[in-house]
Amino acid sequence: MAEVTNDLIYENLKSMQGHLSNVDDKLAAIDGRLDSLTSQVRGLAMEMNGAHGDIANIYKILGRMDGRITRIEKRLDIIEEPAE
Repeated sequence: MAEVTNDLIYENLKSMQGHLSNVDDKLAAIDGRLDSLTSQVRGLAMEMNGAHGDIANIYKILGRMDGRITRIEKRLDIIEEPAE
């Protein structure tokens, strides 16, 4: 069995330090990509909320138009009861 010396331990620690440096670099890159993805998801969520608001406004406008059409139909005696 090889004798364990301080030089052998030092060489192994230097090798491990290099590998840890690579891991740190890769982790930093992954962290940057995760931040980018988080920003993109936040932007998509904001767009979805805007679309929901637009759809709600469309439903509100259609409801008002339906009411107006019903009043016009009754006024012109086109129908007595509106269709559902």
